[in-house]
Amino acid sequence: MGRGTGAGTDRRTFVTGAGVVAAGAVAGGVATSATSAAAAPEGPGGPGGRAAPTVAVLGGGVAGLTAAHELAERGFAVTVYERRALGGKARSMDVPDSAKGGRKPLPGEHGFRFIPGIYHNLPDTMRRIPFPGNKQGVFDNLVAPREMMFARTGREDLRFPVPWLGDGGGEPPELTPDEIRRMLTALLDTALHLPAHETAYFVGRALVFLTSCDERRDKTWEETPWWEFVRAEKMSKDYQRILAIGVTRNIVATKAEEASTRTVGTLGEAFVFNSLGLGADGPPDRILDAPTNEAWIDPWVDHLKSLGVDFRIGWEVESVPYADGKVPHVAVKDADGTRRNVTADHYICALPVERARKLWSRELRAADPQLARCDKLRTDWMTGIQFYLTERTPILHGHLNCIDSPWSLTAIAQATHWPDRDFPADYGDGNAADCLSVDISEWDKPGVLYGRTAKECTREQVAKEVWAQLKAALNDTGKTVLKDSALHSWFLDPGVDGIGTPHPTNEDELLIHPVGTFHNRPDAATRVPNFYLAGDYVSVDIDLATMEGANASARQAVNALLERAGSDAERCTVEPLFRAPAIEALKRHDRTRYRLGLPNLFDLG
Repeated sequence: MGRGTGAGTDRRTFVTGAGVVAAGAVAGGVATSATSAAAAPEGPGGPGGRAAPTVAVLGGGVAGLTAAHELAERGFAVTVYERRALGGKARSMDVPDSAKGGRKPLPGEHGFRFIPGIYHNLPDTMRRIPFPGNKQGVFDNLVAPREMMFARTGREDLRFPVPWLGDGGGEPPELTPDEIRRMLTALLDTALHLPAHETAYFVGRALVFLTSCDERRDKTWEETPWWEFVRAEKMSKDYQRILAIGVTRNIVATKAEEASTRTVGTLGEAFVFNSLGLGADGPPDRILDAPTNEAWIDPWVDHLKSLGVDFRIGWEVESVPYADGKVPHVAVKDADGTRRNVTADHYICALPVERARKLWSRELRAADPQLARCDKLRTDWMTGIQFYLTERTPILHGHLNCIDSPWSLTAIAQATHWPDRDFPADYGDGNAADCLSVDISEWDKPGVLYGRTAKECTREQVAKEVWAQLKAALNDTGKTVLKDSALHSWFLDPGVDGIGTPHPTNEDELLIHPVGTFHNRPDAATRVPNFYLAGDYVSVDIDLATMEGANASARQAVNALLERAGSDAERCTVEPLFRAPAIEALKRHDRTRYRLGLPNLFDLG
């Protein structure tokens, strides 16, 4: 955020908070046997109380689990097929051979989870997952870090509280362009130490996007790189690092020179509204109070099993054919390696786009051209590494963004956010007292130790390089925050393989958002009457590959399925991003200007 999706990162959206909110806050296999997806019980999913239709959900990440949840609640017979582990990129995982003395293994993860207040659909799902002692289910396992930091290399770090004017925070200010201008200008001037004219210019560009109509956003700004939109080439290094690179490479795992202004601006706008308490589900920064599987994924799976969902773990989808106007079956390989044809009434493809598009047959692609357009969607590396320390880290109570690090590192010290866990007593060998979870967003630039990119380094070299970059950001102003003597061990996402060789691979790449991406995102409902898409790449209101996007797309897929099945079950709610009423009038005015071929009112060049 991951965006995982699955969704990701939503560690990627964390850095949206650490970037824009900070700017606003501080400125085909052959089957050998056949199997049915699931038995068809009597239930409300079928019209008139008839046997419920069967649904095969392909993929057990956030999108797949959400689809299964919504369908099972409506009486459908659901089977989820997942080749590795439930939770996808959002899951936590055990560090092999790390448990001793009756403790749990050390907790590892693809990347730290981040569930900001701009999310509404995912929190709704979380509230519906029971958790012992929690009135609002696993949602009550969310906690709000109090602060965030831009860790500068060779300079004093920028540390500030997370802004939140919502519940208990007082009345939000009147949202007018002038109020927003004053807020951003003051915060950027005082906190980011940018030249006054650059601060004023960036605020002006923010107002241009904020008041731009949907047509201008979808066409002009979708085709304009963020780097160009904010004129970064002509600005100072600080401007480039914080406001250009800091809100793109670390946010959406793409380069500022390529990232769509529509994507960056939309998320930035949402976080500014969130920090003002407008249209938000909660604070801008929320994380789980325990490892992800303990706090969320495992209770979710248990709940879905109680609703009758059948899980087939270790079953890999090999192809999705097309015949007689529909998907007749899906070819899979089961946990024993036997090839089978899975049949169901409906199929929801909830696999990551880089896997899914390889499985769609030529005939299926021809039946719906939007499937072929998915070949134009791009993915990139954004991967986590955890450092286990023998002492608590005195960094801060929240996220940090090492904006000067060559590998664009973001991180959070987790133990302090897990109040019900005694880290050394509960995990590992009793010596590890904290977990510093770090996301590496840039894998193609040279580091500071070896002069190699992350992909060119071995796993051990990656660990040493990341540790060195963290120390360069945190130990550079006279205080030793990270000590070599406190480093217990490290764990790099096992999805990364072959680094340090000519052919590195990554099982868990994330969708990125260069210009034009918006127009290639497919709808959840395809032209094939029994085939649907769910995932962070599907077109939803939040224009970023996130867990929220995965959740919302699954809801859209279920709604389309309900329509085609003729079900009278209640439709899933799909909550859009907040739109400020006071700004909508300005956007309507801009729509007139756009149609007349005029620039935005605030666009002074």
